[in-house]
Amino acid sequence: MSGIPGKTRSGAITDGPSRAPARSMLKAVGFDDEALRRPIIGVANTWTEIGPCNFHLRELAAHIKTGVQAAGGTPMEFNTVSISDGITMGSEGMRASLVSREVIADSIELVARGNLFDGLVVLVGCDKTIPGAVMALARLDVPGLVLYGGSIAPGRYDGHDVTIQDVFEAVGAHAAGNMTDDELATLEAAACPGAGACGGQFTANTMSLVCELIGISPMGFNAIPALDKRKTQAARDAGALVMELARTDRRPRQVMTREALENGIASVAATGGSTNAVLHMLAIAREAGVSLSIDDFDMVSRRTPLLADLKPGGRFVATDLYRAGGSRLLARRLLDAGVLNTGPITVTGKTIGEEAATGSETPGQEVVRAASDPITPTGGLVVLKGNLAPEGCVVKVAGGYETRRHRGPARVFDSEEACFAEVELGTLKAGDVVVIRYEGPRGGPGMREMLAVTAAIVGAGLGDSVALLTDGRFSGATRGLMAGHVSPEAARGGPIAAVRDGDIVVFDLAGRELRVEISDDEIAARLQAWQEPRPRFTSGVMAKYRRLVASASEGAVTVA
Repeated sequence: MSGIPGKTRSGAITDGPSRAPARSMLKAVGFDDEALRRPIIGVANTWTEIGPCNFHLRELAAHIKTGVQAAGGTPMEFNTVSISDGITMGSEGMRASLVSREVIADSIELVARGNLFDGLVVLVGCDKTIPGAVMALARLDVPGLVLYGGSIAPGRYDGHDVTIQDVFEAVGAHAAGNMTDDELATLEAAACPGAGACGGQFTANTMSLVCELIGISPMGFNAIPALDKRKTQAARDAGALVMELARTDRRPRQVMTREALENGIASVAATGGSTNAVLHMLAIAREAGVSLSIDDFDMVSRRTPLLADLKPGGRFVATDLYRAGGSRLLARRLLDAGVLNTGPITVTGKTIGEEAATGSETPGQEVVRAASDPITPTGGLVVLKGNLAPEGCVVKVAGGYETRRHRGPARVFDSEEACFAEVELGTLKAGDVVVIRYEGPRGGPGMREMLAVTAAIVGAGLGDSVALLTDGRFSGATRGLMAGHVSPEAARGGPIAAVRDGDIVVFDLAGRELRVEISDDEIAARLQAWQEPRPRFTSGVMAKYRRLVASASEGAVTVA
């Protein structure tokens, strides 16, 4: 122990005669004796120049480091990986996305353990960087916080705001002959006007809000848009705050309790957020040592009203939510609705109840409804079980599917590409139930998102008449009657592997059931004859992931 407040770990690297070789190497890159006497704060950056979500994080990291230094610490920045879901969507590259969540968590953990940081700020942007960051903090239990780089501004096309969701849906409209080449090109060029993560209540903005509601991000910091000048001050304040966390030894597991995680679920349910939050919060809970199951999401969603009118099911984007009153307003609405657990402490030192009580709204805003006037009385997540999904699956109902029942013949595809080809050919019919399998955590491997397919279905005019189920997952931009994370997955011999073309499949949201109308004996007989397909990868990270990954119903975490 060095005796310097907050320097509780890094002294083993920097202090004493025996550490002269380490100090010598650190001095080679500019750290002097005074810097090495201070608490050492790791700044984990997910910067990449591949796509807008993380493109601006280099600049934000510099402001975090300024804040750390001003508060008496020494920042040491390092980088980890990021895979852009929006760029890789619909391609083989998308298999890497969910895998990257584990690599991000592992790499942050390794660098932090190796260098014995006294505190940690993780700067995040694209979808998997956020849960990967929180998972790493939960594992390490070192004083730290997450700062989200912020949402992109909406683009403008044909006189209205647009997001990347509109481009994906335009692909389907173009394939159906309802959009010209020039119109598609104009929309493509307009939808993403600069740096920042995808603008609707898609996965990045969903998980950003979750981080604030579970208390691992300072309330209000994440909601500031990417290129808003106030983001600079938030970054500096985050640097100062991590020093306070280090000095008081307030740690992530003190923040990420069961009650805090329920608040995070409520934020997803109240905003029509991404179904990916189910995977990520199950994984976070596991790392934090908190008991949480897929059924808890349905339980919390049943008691939480849908309050925010956000894309993809609603009208507004994340920057609109910020102008309306931001995450603090949403927290206040949850408090007013009686569904917020007020006691959990946050990284600011205040309870979430204290933070929520200060929420206010911009006069005339239409983004977040009053608790007494919800969009729907229950939230945007529904968990179904049944003979097709014994371990469960997840449906997002924020787009108006709350009481939906759908019964129709199965159209079965053993890959996303096979399904997309049929959508482009126009062979799907109203009433069909599309089944896409062997895209789960093990089967993919990597559990690709199906936005290319789901958006093309919507763009082709079939969004209200075709249902879809998959053992893969969905983008936060997906809308329509879509059941993802069907578990057990086909590659593990789950019942979805037994479905054949023409089998009648029933979605019963009110009854919380997903079933195929064949007998248990017939399902068993078909599975008895089933053989797992040959794996797509036999070496490297994808093969390793395939061997280690657990079911989606357990968060698709990797286990030894």
